[in-house]
Amino acid sequence: MKVCSTWQAVSRSDPLWHRLTSVIWGRTHRMHTTWHEEYVYRHQTSQNFRLGRSVHVTLHFDPTGVDIPDGLTCRCLTLSDTHLACGFADGTVRLFDLATRLHVATFHPQHGDRFGRFSRAVSGIIITDPRIIFATLDGDIYVAIIEGQHQARRAHIGNIVDDGSLVDFTGCGRWWVGLYAGVPGRAIHIWDGNTEELVYVNTTLTDRESLRGWHMLTELTEAIGRVRVTSQESAVACTSNKYMVLDLRNPAFPLHDRDSARGFIVNSLDTNNEAFIIVDNRGRAIVRRADTLEELCRFNTRLGNLMGCMNLGYALLCAAGVIRVWGIEHGQYLYSFGENIGAVNAMAGDDRHVAAASSNSTIHLWDFGAQ
Repeated sequence: MKVCSTWQAVSRSDPLWHRLTSVIWGRTHRMHTTWHEEYVYRHQTSQNFRLGRSVHVTLHFDPTGVDIPDGLTCRCLTLSDTHLACGFADGTVRLFDLATRLHVATFHPQHGDRFGRFSRAVSGIIITDPRIIFATLDGDIYVAIIEGQHQARRAHIGNIVDDGSLVDFTGCGRWWVGLYAGVPGRAIHIWDGNTEELVYVNTTLTDRESLRGWHMLTELTEAIGRVRVTSQESAVACTSNKYMVLDLRNPAFPLHDRDSARGFIVNSLDTNNEAFIIVDNRGRAIVRRADTLEELCRFNTRLGNLMGCMNLGYALLCAAGVIRVWGIEHGQYLYSFGENIGAVNAMAGDDRHVAAASSNSTIHLWDFGAQ
């Protein structure tokens, strides 16, 4: 079949493939030589996710030097295009190169356990190349250069007496967002990631969880709350009884604030570029647009205690050691991962990788990248 010269010329237009890749997958920079190659790669990787084609590996690191019991418990995971960062209960952040799957760097906080044996546990990690930013339960925030000397600089000194425990921490290039519990009326903290200045403190989201926030300093407890950001400069935060959506550019006026009679599974909350997923205590999952709360799909997981993450096309929920996958366009169940990884402490996913940390300190990685 012949194709006219005009269409042939259009198909070779890199700006066209740039536009398509940006619209479909939200990519602002490419990892391949041309945007056409980037588009083909992203399309094939998405198909691998739909069909369950992946390579599973476990990542290895030197566990020596841990000075507290349960210090090797992984509390959070963060993925970028090139790295996986794992935050542990002893305050250590271990960084893995996704291309070689090797442990390439370790970052430590600069102080001991001032307010309890888990006060320096890692609450959350942000990777914005070339920086890695991580926060600890006592409210300290550290910044390091990934390719540098692996020495973390303390950018913010926590004030645990006035703010409570920093139970979750996330962000993007422009914003850092912390979720606190322990002091009423100070649940959400927002920093300008460029200037490292605190620009907002408010909301009562975790007021009911204040006592549990203090308990986190001395014992391993169930998750109190979670916060995640979208690429639309909004944040979604939840506890077991409510969730809220904030515009990070104008957080004083929340976009949405919703209670739940059924209650939520805190560890099910996650976001992609513009939507979020949350599962209630009866196992019903709903995916909504963050800006309007428009329902995109719903499905019954038939699962109890679970951990979840999502990317642009798929929701991944782990219960009883098995990760199950749903498509979020129509809410259809697709398949389960073949591996049973046991109890899970942390989980993260993007459009190529899925990572999970088992309770035995094993870090699992699945690569759906086009081969």
